[in-house]
Amino acid sequence: MFTGGEPLLQLNKELIDILHNKNFKIAVETNGTIIPPKNIDWICVSPKKGAELNLDYGNELKLVYPQEGLNPEQFKNYNFDHFFLQPMDGKDLQKNILQSVSYCIENPLWRLSLQTHKIMGID
Repeated sequence: MFTGGEPLLQLNKELIDILHNKNFKIAVETNGTIIPPKNIDWICVSPKKGAELNLDYGNELKLVYPQEGLNPEQFKNYNFDHFFLQPMDGKDLQKNILQSVSYCIENPLWRLSLQTHKIMGID
């Protein structure tokens, strides 16, 4: 799994080919600002406010919710296998959890996902 910062700044076709030749599967979590090289096995896109989203396809779209300027509705026609809402951490966490659950119930395209590292206090 390649994650943290923007992993697509370092991940290239040569590295992917080397890892595939050693029987590794390649997964990446990206903010979607960079189009990835071919042959990545799993692509997770997590859009961020203020970052230009250039990647509208992948295996999963993971959206922190609510996030000003990013509405789940704007992603409904994107080409992803899975759509996840993650309640935004912070002082309004409980409110955000309820809002996320409610949105998922009313919009079955979306499923609830939790930021486990936040719950465990690992930032």
